[in-house]
Amino acid sequence: MKLTRTYKFAFKSSTFLSLIVCLLTSILSVLFLNGINFWFIFACTVSFFALAFFVIQFRVERFIYKRVKNIYNEVRLLDVSDLDKKTITSDMETLSKEVKKFAENKRLEIEMLQIREEYRREFLGNVSHELKTPLFTVQGYILTLLEGAINDKSIRNKYLERANKGVERLIDVVKDLDMISKLESGGMNLVMENFNIVELIQNVFDLLEMKAKKRNIILAFNKAYETPLLVNADLNRIEQVLINLIENSIKYGKTHGKTIVSIQNHDIDSFIIKISDDGEGVKEANKSRLFERFFRVDQSRSREQGGSGLGLSIVKHITEAHQQQVFVESEYGVGSTFSFTLKKVK
Repeated sequence: MKLTRTYKFAFKSSTFLSLIVCLLTSILSVLFLNGINFWFIFACTVSFFALAFFVIQFRVERFIYKRVKNIYNEVRLLDVSDLDKKTITSDMETLSKEVKKFAENKRLEIEMLQIREEYRREFLGNVSHELKTPLFTVQGYILTLLEGAINDKSIRNKYLERANKGVERLIDVVKDLDMISKLESGGMNLVMENFNIVELIQNVFDLLEMKAKKRNIILAFNKAYETPLLVNADLNRIEQVLINLIENSIKYGKTHGKTIVSIQNHDIDSFIIKISDDGEGVKEANKSRLFERFFRVDQSRSREQGGSGLGLSIVKHITEAHQQQVFVESEYGVGSTFSFTLKKVK
């Protein structure tokens, strides 16, 4: 049977000490017994070997392993219940594996904390920027009016309209942040109902028609859907998902272009709704970050178009709250397709 490393250590140490005892016993036997008594030397050596083996093994277990385990438990930040369930062993190879596993867990934990800290700093910076820009804009217009421009009717109305737009942007940011917070904490209850997804998409088309006309973008289905396609979801939340995705396709789509919506079978239990545009598209390096809060592919153009920068993040959270999936396909210079799944009503 293959011996574990600690038993090998005890065996080798005991053998080495036993050889020394054997030598000493032989010398003493010659000096005091006037000859070598083989059986006496053999009995002493074997007895000493057995005693030394068990003493060394006991000390390895008690003195080394238990102390390392105590240190392991004291410094470990994670739950130690999984380790407590294991019996004490003097197998140093097992101990080494446990310590390596512990070190790897700590390394991963530290890396995760560093990522979260970096994300927190970036998020706070983005929130600060999103709130600061419209606040300073509104403040600038108001100060100009207070300094005398209010007496000029044309300037007064223009500045008040611009200040109002800044306030509306602030309201959008705060509302979207509040919604994401509720979705993440589970504080927003979904009201599930059956409805016709085709009709809802058409309602969103009608709602965004004026925005689309400003950029001469056509909003259309990929084909005529003559029969209702029923889904089970929170109608108001899914309407917001559609508004965010279709509004994005208008903002970033090509002027005189098209936004095409299609409804297909994703699997036996769900539909997949696809919103496609023929805009600039997204570079491969940016795809993984599209659903992050405040992430913008083109900072200057995004802020010029308006919005809170939280639209896609909200889409992701609402979709996941329905236990559904959201996807993005994009080819830079060709266009993008955002899609999400919804449960069918059979």
